[in-house]
Amino acid sequence: MELITPELRQLLLANGKASRGNPRFDPHPVVKWLNPRGAARWLITELNPDDADTAYGLCDLGMGAPAPGHVSARELMSIRLLGGTLGIERDLYWKANKPLSEYARLARRAGRIVD
Repeated sequence: MELITPELRQLLLANGKASRGNPRFDPHPVVKWLNPRGAARWLITELNPDDADTAYGLCDLGMGAPAPGHVSARELMSIRLLGGTLGIERDLYWKANKPLSEYARLARRAGRIVD
């Protein structure tokens, strides 16, 4: 499964450009990535236009401390689970309904990303 389709890449890069120099930029996440066998989740809003491997969003490694931050898309794509049969997946049916700051606020209260 592709974590980032060409269409999603365009949206993520556009958000990355829009966020430059705009500390008030608070977009809805574009994609939700997840560990299908664990609690880790990432709500990604943008890719760095200068380094399209660097994604930004709400990161939750399943340890009770979700926080906004950067993650390597390439590194997540390289993760193999269950002897290589599974990897990190994109939730094909998830659609953001609020800006990242609201997801972050709710996640801090709950100790995990909540939809």
